[in-house]
Amino acid sequence: MPSDAAGGALPAVTLVLGGARSGKSRHAEALVERQPGACLYLATAEPGDAEMAERIAAHKARRGRRWQTLEEPLDLVGALGRAARPDGAVLVDCLTLWLSNLFGSSRDAARESARLIDALPGLAGPVVFVSNEVGLGIHPANALARRFVDQAGRLHQDLGQAAQSVIFMAAGLPLVLKAVGSRSPGESESCDGAPHPSTGSG
Repeated sequence: MPSDAAGGALPAVTLVLGGARSGKSRHAEALVERQPGACLYLATAEPGDAEMAERIAAHKARRGRRWQTLEEPLDLVGALGRAARPDGAVLVDCLTLWLSNLFGSSRDAARESARLIDALPGLAGPVVFVSNEVGLGIHPANALARRFVDQAGRLHQDLGQAAQSVIFMAAGLPLVLKAVGSRSPGESESCDGAPHPSTGSG
């Protein structure tokens, strides 16, 4: 199946990462809108205050009438199982808000993340995940924040391995980290052209 980065059909799983206001949501929406069929926005945000409610309303207005919206702050795996379909695409925005909701509800974020990865092969249609890359800034000063950053990083690594397409956004510009048909991250090419696992410790 052609890569979404080249404007073809979406692969089964796409991950779009970036910092705040990097353009990641707009880019992910554009990927889904290029596909025929339904566009379903699976929102993990909860309108906890007026500012967040305003953000959610602005996102809905920007997406337009073609989009259907489903809100699910906690049971992402169950919602994806019900929403994914072969005649459309699902956009999950975003994974870091989902993790934050799990932490706030005292759920096991590591277990829920593992459930998500395990569920991906069984989904009935393509899914685009949006997530904030929170590990590039200053190391958090408190233990809870450090746990959150660590869990987000582990989820991103696991999802990056499972996804066929991974895109990093900066200044509104996409950097394709992984595309359909490319070697998996952590593999380098040997002298005879065959890929082999990298021995780097980073």
